Amino acid sequence: MNIAPHQSILPPRTVGIWTKPVGRPRIVADFARPAVRVRAVTNDDEWGPEKEEEAYGGGVVVEEKPTETENLKKALVDSFYGTDRGLKATSETRAEIVELITQLEAKNPTPAPTDALTLLNGKWILAYTSFAALFPLLSRGTLPLVKVEEISQTIDSQNFTVQNSVQFAGPLATTSISTNAKFDVRSPKRVQIKFEEGIIGTPQLTDSLEIPENVEFLGQKIDLTPFKGLLTSVQDTASSVVKTISSRPPLKIPISSSNAQSWLLTTYLDEELRISRGDGGSVFVLIKEGSSLLTKLNKTN
Repeated sequence: MNIAPHQSILPPRTVGIWTKPVGRPRIVADFARPAVRVRAVTNDDEWGPEKEEEAYGGGVVVEEKPTETENLKKALVDSFYGTDRGLKATSETRAEIVELITQLEAKNPTPAPTDALTLLNGKWILAYTSFAALFPLLSRGTLPLVKVEEISQTIDSQNFTVQNSVQFAGPLATTSISTNAKFDVRSPKRVQIKFEEGIIGTPQLTDSLEIPENVEFLGQKIDLTPFKGLLTSVQDTASSVVKTISSRPPLKIPISSSNAQSWLLTTYLDEELRISRGDGGSVFVLIKEGSSLLTKLNKTN
């Protein structure tokens, strides 16, 4: 059979494979291999310009977008910026935080938190609170050379215990004050807490005495430069005292008062964020230790 030079013969089409008149076969979609190439024809030419995307695992890789809940959680953590766990929050900031909390509570993935005690289990770091009784404690971190490093709540769901702890840091040592309590489940969202003892932790000596150039107290900056030599000279003596104290066990104080009880209502709970409401409508926002939200929180403080 004679074929003119300008003519060609197209072979029959097969599944996923077309062959051009000239050149090697072009795979449009090969379903037998993990790598898939998709040809997009952009004009009327059957063999016109094309775009190819390579994907592995039998499909095109699509980047997942954050869910609305994830966006709300990130926005909530961002709103804590400059609030010092709620102590320095303005009325406008508090209103914004309340609105975000309300939206998250409406999307609570764990409607019965006390039926999911494994989620409650572990150490939770306080990120924000409106509980006014904590503000005097938080304000101690504004004293010269004293800092509130962390406020946490550790829940042991197997033994039904709760430990609330506050860690302080000074120029020579760090210490903590904590309370141990038992809790009883009273409803799908509510637990009753009874405090049993308070503990004043043994001071832990820091590596060295760090004196800042100045401190702010009652709105006034105090220059410590002239005192650095004097303060450094007493470092050895102070360190010796701290070492002596550090060798002693923590001081435990029994709590026997019938008023040493409170209840806690968990209104939002997932693997990394917990929102609880206490007596008087106060709110607590806590982040699970190890969560990426905690890293984000530390960057905002």
